[in-house]
Amino acid sequence: MTTSTRGAARTPAVLVLEDGRIFRGRAYGAVGETFGEAVFSTGMTGYQETLTDPSYHRQVVVMTAPHVGNTGVNDEDMESRKIWVSGYVVRDPARVPSNWRSRRTLDEELDAQGVVGISGIDTRALTRHLRERGAMRVGIFSGDAVREDSALLARVQEAPQMKGANLSAEVATTEPYVVPAIGEKKFTVAAVDLGIKGMTPHRMAERGIEVHVLPATATVEDIYAVNPDGVFFSNGPGDPATADHPVSVMRGVLERGTPLFGICFGNQILGRALGFGTFKLKYGHRGINQPVQDRTTGKVEVTAHNHGFAVDAPLEKVSETPFGRAEVSHVCLNDNVVEGLQLLDRPAFSVQYHPEAAAGPHDAAYLFDRFVSLMEGQRA
Repeated sequence: MTTSTRGAARTPAVLVLEDGRIFRGRAYGAVGETFGEAVFSTGMTGYQETLTDPSYHRQVVVMTAPHVGNTGVNDEDMESRKIWVSGYVVRDPARVPSNWRSRRTLDEELDAQGVVGISGIDTRALTRHLRERGAMRVGIFSGDAVREDSALLARVQEAPQMKGANLSAEVATTEPYVVPAIGEKKFTVAAVDLGIKGMTPHRMAERGIEVHVLPATATVEDIYAVNPDGVFFSNGPGDPATADHPVSVMRGVLERGTPLFGICFGNQILGRALGFGTFKLKYGHRGINQPVQDRTTGKVEVTAHNHGFAVDAPLEKVSETPFGRAEVSHVCLNDNVVEGLQLLDRPAFSVQYHPEAAAGPHDAAYLFDRFVSLMEGQRA
């Protein structure tokens, strides 16, 4: 429930975590109440891309950078049709944005889209709490939604958890659409939208790929109806343990041997399709400064992440799967979490992070070229 209220910055607001920790500040964006999973993002820039990333559906994002909103909001950097975060938490909102592309303030955009937020709290203390205790349910309350602390805590503890949530169909397109190749068309790719970011098909289009974006409910028959040279599975929100349909579809693609590329949720889908398990991370990886090693080259990349789940696959050995041998191709250097998989006997690979990296960094852009190489090899 939200209400659009001018002067929200003067309205008291309360953030309540499910373990009873409470932070008090001022309303930011819309006034009302909201619930979700509290997570933190370590990026110092790119907040507009974060807000419009469908993978953040049903999450309340805490920004670790203290000053947010400095460049306002423009009409070019949206990653999808709307803001998807359930709530937004910042320490010091910019009073006046300063950027030639800015069209309105971040506060105004949050208000217009009904996103309840809070400002003026100690986001460093909140982040440390989440690192120690783990991501958890949270509520933000402002205006008439504020009640006694015990009543607000009870509301938060009634909210649904992220574990077990099946959310991709809630954010995906309902109708297929095509992103044309830029310049000469070289390949056709069927992209299964599980919460795709707009920059992803754009990165493929830059490489001469015509991208047919299909709903999360697409079948194997829908995929091959576009006569694809390759198949892509996108990022998206929710628990991969619930994604039985995408897993089944991916197995159908693997059986046919079509070049396959997955990002983020797509990496977890590939993991499940190969027979690996998935698990929920304590507090996840979110931000644009995560170090990952490409074990096939030894190169270390600074990468953009947004995931709270990971694949449970052995790091130090090649695994036998129903589709041939598989290995972990990328690993996070902070905590040894699996950040990529590749098949050795079929043209398929995936990464847990975001090589399209709107807002940067661009260290991992080569992965789209690797996908092109797989399709070139298959065609040859």
